[in-house]
Amino acid sequence: MKSTNWVVLELSSTQLIDLHKSPHIAVVLNITTDHLDWHRDRDEYVNSKTQIVKYQKDNDFAVLAYDYKDSRKFSKLTRGEVFYFSNSKKVNGAYVNNGRILLEIRNKKIEIGRVENLLLRGRHNWENVCAAVCASYLAGASINSIKQTVFSFKGLEHRLELVGEVGGVKFYNDSFSTNPQTTIAAIKSFSEPITLILGGSDKGLNYDEMAKEITKSTVLNSIIIGDISKKIKKSLQKSGYKQNITELGYPKTKKIIEEAVKVTPKGGIVLLSPAAASFDMFKDYKDRGNQFKEAVKSLR
Repeated sequence: MKSTNWVVLELSSTQLIDLHKSPHIAVVLNITTDHLDWHRDRDEYVNSKTQIVKYQKDNDFAVLAYDYKDSRKFSKLTRGEVFYFSNSKKVNGAYVNNGRILLEIRNKKIEIGRVENLLLRGRHNWENVCAAVCASYLAGASINSIKQTVFSFKGLEHRLELVGEVGGVKFYNDSFSTNPQTTIAAIKSFSEPITLILGGSDKGLNYDEMAKEITKSTVLNSIIIGDISKKIKKSLQKSGYKQNITELGYPKTKKIIEEAVKVTPKGGIVLLSPAAASFDMFKDYKDRGNQFKEAVKSLR
């Protein structure tokens, strides 16, 4: 590795909590509530995240999610130059306006392209793209290389990954979703009827907000598995969810898929977006996602 090479790190709260050095370019996405099985409370969780900007110098950059109050607050904690990204508001940085991805920075306004041409589903991915556009431009990437990358990127494994289509039903693997907010983002990415596979081990999180969003969404079937089955079911019932709820306990993945196929209409979606950790039934989220993909392939 040379001194001119860029190193890109994704840092969790458990890595940041005792960090006393901040990166040259820090990107802060939407801060949800997570890892309460590890942190004392949400305040400690959020405070640990602030380390990513707290030790920046005057010549550093902070790229912050403007649409979320907790992320915007980081602007007061850094000595670096602050830029924002937004899925709907005009900001100093990158944003979406009338379906266009725009970079407005240092007296320049550059159109990157249209959101309809992205290969990624979901409005939350507009934010991710805007964050990447802004950070890569600050790092010195050319506009042409930014455009080429943005519109050819198909996403990462286990993150709203299209596994395939069988019998007119599409199967999506979002096993990386280990908290309610990421599942909310996933279900908002679809207008088709959804069979949602939820559940796993408990991280001390609250599922009431997620249940309300599920109730308002196109989720027609909720298949619940694992340690927090009863917790999720209680939240769904409390929210007034009137659609089908199936509790399967701790089944083999093949059994989950068989149940999903039974209840999902043609033209619908089977979405694995668990909103929970995987350790009650699987080695990790990758194992969970890989077993899901293998079970779908066995249908063909």
